[in-house]
Amino acid sequence: MKVLLVDDSKTMRNIQKSILTQLGVTAMEEACDGLDALSKVNSFSPDLILLDWNMPNMDGLTFIKEYRGSGATTPVIMVTTEGEKSRVIEAIKAGVNNYVIKPFTPDVLNQRIKETLAKAQAA
Repeated sequence: MKVLLVDDSKTMRNIQKSILTQLGVTAMEEACDGLDALSKVNSFSPDLILLDWNMPNMDGLTFIKEYRGSGATTPVIMVTTEGEKSRVIEAIKAGVNNYVIKPFTPDVLNQRIKETLAKAQAA
């Protein structure tokens, strides 16, 4: 499985990489914001994207709108501090498949990844 990590925090990307490595994921690409992610996503062809909301240059919501607008169907999990119900709904309407609120435990992230991939395979 190939995972694209999109977060402006190097520390958060390292935490996600550590959890994903424990889950057996070996192919990971990192992007520091939405623009960086757009430049890498097609050549990397991830099976899953973990996406932060609040980033410079291009935030996660703008990224998901552009990415989905291109016809892409790769599952995306928003991993963010934005926990208000209206924000969660806004992100889901824009095309994210699941949502994890920071801070999170490895178990929560693992569960969301499994849920999201199972739904994507069923679709």
